[in-house]
Amino acid sequence: MESTSTLSHPLHTHQSKTSFASLLLGIPMYVYVVAICSCLVISGILWDIAWHMTIGRDGLFSAPHNLIYIGAAFAGIISGFQVLKTSFWGNATEKGKMVNFWGIFYSSLGGMFCIWGGFAAGTSAPFDDWWHNTYGLDVQIFSPPHTVLLLGLISIQIGAMIMVLAILNRKEKIASLTKEQNEARNIRLRWIFIFTAGMVLATAYTFMFEFLGRWNMHGALFYQIGSALFPLLIIPFSRASGSKWGATYSALIYMIYYIAINATLRMFPAEPLLGPIANPVTFYQTTAFPLLLVFPAMVIDILTTKFGAKNDWFLAILMGFGFLATFLIIQYPAGNFLLESPYARNWFFQSDAWSYSSSADWEYRYKFAPWDVTEGIEAWAKGGGIALLLGILSARVGLLWGKWMQKVQR
Repeated sequence: MESTSTLSHPLHTHQSKTSFASLLLGIPMYVYVVAICSCLVISGILWDIAWHMTIGRDGLFSAPHNLIYIGAAFAGIISGFQVLKTSFWGNATEKGKMVNFWGIFYSSLGGMFCIWGGFAAGTSAPFDDWWHNTYGLDVQIFSPPHTVLLLGLISIQIGAMIMVLAILNRKEKIASLTKEQNEARNIRLRWIFIFTAGMVLATAYTFMFEFLGRWNMHGALFYQIGSALFPLLIIPFSRASGSKWGATYSALIYMIYYIAINATLRMFPAEPLLGPIANPVTFYQTTAFPLLLVFPAMVIDILTTKFGAKNDWFLAILMGFGFLATFLIIQYPAGNFLLESPYARNWFFQSDAWSYSSSADWEYRYKFAPWDVTEGIEAWAKGGGIALLLGILSARVGLLWGKWMQKVQR
């Protein structure tokens, strides 16, 4: 019995390792970890915003901050470990897939983004605490420490995307995998990319929320900022994903994720701990229902499929116009519903969410303020023209970025 046990143990270990490797489908473990980290950091940000809206001042090591730190730290540490492992213990083949820097170190391009992002996010933490202690509670997203944090988090999320793309673009065939498993590997890589792209959309929207809230949806500035920002992100996702509906799926993931996180937060009790309290609340207050980006993203995907081989300036004009027209047609009436309709004041649409420090009886809580509304054909023609120009330029840069993403292999 003893000898049977001794002989079966290595076999069992080998089978376990083979089973685990098959589960990963030849995709490095650090890719999975960094993709999860890209989700953790934006989850922490949304929780932190809800904390500020509901509870007030938070400490350096509050629960939302810890979630952000964990996501940023793990992304930076595992990427740093991969650099050291490849640089000092990697073979020539492994080093050939990496970027050499300082003549010593070898890293994937995405890993370099994650290391820098982790460092920036970590640096922003004591900076933010000092800022609060010196200037008090900030109510703006774009304070200096928050800007440093934004750059760090976006860097981590872009790094996660590039990590996946480098592997996907190399079109490797893993010898230990069957043909079906190699095909499944490519599909999984595409979905990991699409998932991380959705997290980038969520982060971009969150940090521009002050200009893209439901109160702004009847103003030209809303469409100018949207046209400047989102084609720059959505178009590369469409071009680089390798999927016919890459941008649409990314936008859909952003929407589902945003609704799920905010709806979950609203289930938990919380109350203000910092005065003055103008609106007593008893559960977490959240940001907003996500923008309906899935519709302009669908238009982008269709244009990419039909006219992807055309001149990029021609395509940029089509995409800039297509994005703005769809965004305006969908989002303008959505603004009426989200801001004014009593049917939007629930856990799903979240339009009843309101900060504890703002008066619950504010005149414009459930209607558009005059200063946020663009009125008249002339004003809309001017504002819309600027939005269209910004959309075309954003689309052109997005096409360039997407073309670069198709080529990255390290």
